[in-house]
Amino acid sequence: MASSNFVDYVKIFCRSGKGGPGSKHLYRDKLTQKGGPDGGDGGRGGHIILRGSKNHWTLIHLKYARHIHAGDGEGGSLSRSFGKEGEDKTIEVPCGTVVYDAETGEFLCDITEDGEEVILIKGGRGGQGNWHFRTATNQTPRFAQPGEPSIEKTVILQLKVLADVGLVGFPNAGKSTLLSVVSAAKPEIADYPFTTLVPNLGIVAYRDNKSFVMADIPGIIEGAAEGRGLGLRFLRHIERNSILLFMIPVDSANLLDEYNILLNELKQYNPELVDKQRILAITKCDMLDDELLTELKKELPKDIQTVFISSVSGLGIPELKDLIWTEINKESNKVVEITHRPMEIAYHEVEEEIDEDDIDEEEEDDDLSQYKGIGWDEL
Repeated sequence: MASSNFVDYVKIFCRSGKGGPGSKHLYRDKLTQKGGPDGGDGGRGGHIILRGSKNHWTLIHLKYARHIHAGDGEGGSLSRSFGKEGEDKTIEVPCGTVVYDAETGEFLCDITEDGEEVILIKGGRGGQGNWHFRTATNQTPRFAQPGEPSIEKTVILQLKVLADVGLVGFPNAGKSTLLSVVSAAKPEIADYPFTTLVPNLGIVAYRDNKSFVMADIPGIIEGAAEGRGLGLRFLRHIERNSILLFMIPVDSANLLDEYNILLNELKQYNPELVDKQRILAITKCDMLDDELLTELKKELPKDIQTVFISSVSGLGIPELKDLIWTEINKESNKVVEITHRPMEIAYHEVEEEIDEDDIDEEEEDDDLSQYKGIGWDEL
């Protein structure tokens, strides 16, 4: 999917339906002039419902649906007839969508399973008719309950990509190249930084018709947790990954320093990411001999499994697949739990600025000026 079609953040205004009023009708016919109360109840207002759907993988279908209203309930009528319930409004979202209150930043809910439904905003209850208020001392009540009013709320929907393994590394570390080699995905690959501007997913084939999902996110730079580069905009996509694959090119000035910088950025963004199982892949090793590899191993961190690979020559790719498959099938890595923290209002204001820039139809796909507000001009 083209980068302009990948939408992982939308802000929408939702309003549930108001309840219908109860009826205060008194029974009358040609033989009865002073019948008792027979007013029916009003109908319930429509809910705003979120439903997970495996047919969507971005929020692009909601990008221009900024106002979503449910139907109002109808009023009750004579003969204790109930009013019709308001039409529910169901919003289909991709699995992995997280919902926040736009005013307070409070976490509301998340959708992780296909077909999972959550009532985001309840519709107003219908009012009771005068039938319910008859008593021995008030046998003809001429009043009924009004329906409950509708509820309005502005919410933020964020998508956090679901994948088994997430690729973490600096720009031009070879993440997109690896994804294109091990899967059928076709990410953009070029010799300049920030070639990848949106996450890419690929299904990696393994032995005996088995497979796993790999996610490539835009490159991380030092200070990303503070908003530099693409900053927080895409770091959230690795929160749901079972394991993390750190990728550092072999021609880096200091392998250990780059690894520590990446680890520190993840820790600053979300300390829970440090607890995930990690694998380190040293990329672009096709030109190294055994002697150089032995020397490089002395610079590597001791607390992480390391694989030397080359996406061009295929060096170490089978070993990397075996290691990833072993790790993602460990019981400790199968359960991915996330503590959703309240969203910072200042952060989602930056997201809105980027989102508004995307609406400009005259903007070219390769125009990167939209990222200046989050530190692009500081690179």
